[in-house]
Amino acid sequence: MQTVMWAFQVLVALGLLNVWLLRFQHSTAYRGGNAHSMPEEFAVYGLPPWSTYVVGALKVGAAISLIAGIWVPVLVLPAAMLVSVLMLGALAMHLKVRDPLKKSAPALCILVLCVVISWGSWDQVAGLLSRI
Repeated sequence: MQTVMWAFQVLVALGLLNVWLLRFQHSTAYRGGNAHSMPEEFAVYGLPPWSTYVVGALKVGAAISLIAGIWVPVLVLPAAMLVSVLMLGALAMHLKVRDPLKKSAPALCILVLCVVISWGSWDQVAGLLSRI
């Protein structure tokens, strides 16, 4: 089971890093509205320009924490919970601009994976806390 959880952590992390580092300025089929880059997508949602970089920093940091969590398990639960909240926000933004369901699919998949990761890491965190 642990190998599956690590695979999910790496999958989520690489997905986030791909979107925020490699495809930041590129058009994809999943961008909100008619946006062609991440800053344009946040503008479509009516969000201020600075929010793009705050959300990006949170997602990149969480992605790194998910990978580091393979060796430092205490990092996994907060990172997965943060990404879950951010994915709920992403889904809300897609709904706000009435995007077709297809555009919400990546956020929904990442959300589901992060919920599973959170559930799977809960026992590790509870075990660490019980030793304190």
